[in-house]
Amino acid sequence: MIVDVHTHTPQYRNAVPEDRRTINTSWRPDAARPSNYSWAEYRQSQSVVDKSIVFGIAWEPGERVGGTNGPRDHGDVAEKANDFTATFVHAYPDELIGFMCVHPYDVDALDEMERSRVDLGLRGVKLGANYQAYDPLDRRALAVYQYAERHGLPILFHTGTSAVKSAPIPAAHPLTVDEIASRYPDLKIIMAHMGHPWTVDATVVVRKHANVYTDISGLFYRPYTHYEALIKATEWSILDKVLFGSDFPVTTPTETMAGLRAVNDIVDGTRMPRVPLDKIEEIIHRDSLALLGLD
Repeated sequence: MIVDVHTHTPQYRNAVPEDRRTINTSWRPDAARPSNYSWAEYRQSQSVVDKSIVFGIAWEPGERVGGTNGPRDHGDVAEKANDFTATFVHAYPDELIGFMCVHPYDVDALDEMERSRVDLGLRGVKLGANYQAYDPLDRRALAVYQYAERHGLPILFHTGTSAVKSAPIPAAHPLTVDEIASRYPDLKIIMAHMGHPWTVDATVVVRKHANVYTDISGLFYRPYTHYEALIKATEWSILDKVLFGSDFPVTTPTETMAGLRAVNDIVDGTRMPRVPLDKIEEIIHRDSLALLGLD
């Protein structure tokens, strides 16, 4: 089984209008990528995996579309970001698991979590304290974590830096997850991107907490960071808690698998340590849904 734990909800059910098509040149150092896309484009990319976790982003309190282009994004599916995701998931329930997005500073955040869980059937939460610009230890954020823990909703936190210029960098440092996990030990947490570039900090947090995992999304296109992250995971014995994720549309699952399998290429001809290739295959084929209580 292959599970992609990190993908973004497409903004368009139908083809993206040409006058709306946008390309992002800041996500990756090696390639520009389309930043709005259709259901068909998403499904074509994800056809190589068995299940994908998909979510929007609540950029601001009261966020509407919540796509990858920021708070002024456009789409053709629904007004609210979580309805956007739920509509897509309900169309392809064998392929998709939906996570909700909320802004902790929204006065209706907990009501929206209840609606998304009960009425929409969304099964986890996506948060990014840096690009959502909230204090991850604010009492309002803690209430979101408490609700998620109580109802068995895993939280996928963006951890690490971001290309979003307005995003406060410390808010998504992986060490903040240590405090969150200590307060909410039964909360299942995924730290996205292995906390890049603070991969050693992410590693020690994952090692410390039984219910904290990390995903490998958005790393392979920085080959040394990718190698370094997986070597740290090897040496600190957390490879069994590394989950496969692509971060589509930033990358695709096919690219991510190829990058994982080539992780040691950067040290060819040297005596540097290697990431065991059998462990790479375990990451790709890991049943992340079982680990997260979503099976």
